[in-house]
Amino acid sequence: MRIGAMFNTEVPFDQMIGEVASLRDAGIQTAWASQIFAYDALTAIAAIGREVPGIDFGTAVIPTYPRHPVMLAGQALTVQAATSGRLTLGIGLSHQVVIEHVFGQSFEKPARHMREYLSILVPLLEGEQVTFAGETLRASTFGPLQISAPAPPVLVAALGDTMLKIAGQLASGTVTWMTGPATIESHIAPSIRAAAAAAGRAEPRIGMGLPVCVTDDVAAAREKASAVFAIYGELPSYRAMLDREGAAGPADVAIVGTEAEVKAQIRRLADIGVTDFCAAPFGSSDQVNASVDALASLI
Repeated sequence: MRIGAMFNTEVPFDQMIGEVASLRDAGIQTAWASQIFAYDALTAIAAIGREVPGIDFGTAVIPTYPRHPVMLAGQALTVQAATSGRLTLGIGLSHQVVIEHVFGQSFEKPARHMREYLSILVPLLEGEQVTFAGETLRASTFGPLQISAPAPPVLVAALGDTMLKIAGQLASGTVTWMTGPATIESHIAPSIRAAAAAAGRAEPRIGMGLPVCVTDDVAAAREKASAVFAIYGELPSYRAMLDREGAAGPADVAIVGTEAEVKAQIRRLADIGVTDFCAAPFGSSDQVNASVDALASLI
């Protein structure tokens, strides 16, 4: 299992570079960025990757709707060229409230949208010319994209049965957020593995993102997690996974405890099939540093 950590895209750019360099120096294998409403994640990774060698990068995740797959393919391959092939491209639907209210786009037929999106994106990443006419997306390129770079693995934020099937059939795997270990073991991992096997594809990567805090005061840390990550208990897709886990909210799936307790919880994730762990360290600066050190010691 590869060990990674999120870096903050809401701080000044030089601070982002320093944060990723610190993760690299600690021994963390992958620095992950989310695409929300701060710096553009892929642009940031291209720039930071030139400054900070020796660490891989991932997006968790880039929303599909605002970027046509031809454009995203070109951008992802540009990042691959800039970073010498160190990108894992995580993509996802985002959420209805974001797509409809922020971007003013339709969120109709999201599963069909993702299937059609991957049908354009993946062949372009792999150096093919694409002609595709679907119900939600169309593309007809003049030829392969003229970018000399390896195709990045594509992970799809997939939680429900249909999306997991699509990810298993058309992508390199999945990356989840705020989804607990019991749900990964009983639902996510078997569903995507079955879909990949039926499609004759390689064993899929299973990425998992959770908040992490090394602390002696578990109750205070869970209270902090409840406040910091409250929105994820309200968004329907995450709420469904928390309900499946039997969790009242994000605090219940956060990995919290002493260094030994946190390391034991993370080690278990490898046993249930997680291939890429993406921690979101939280708490005080001392707690964040202790969490990063605990993560690095597992490598």
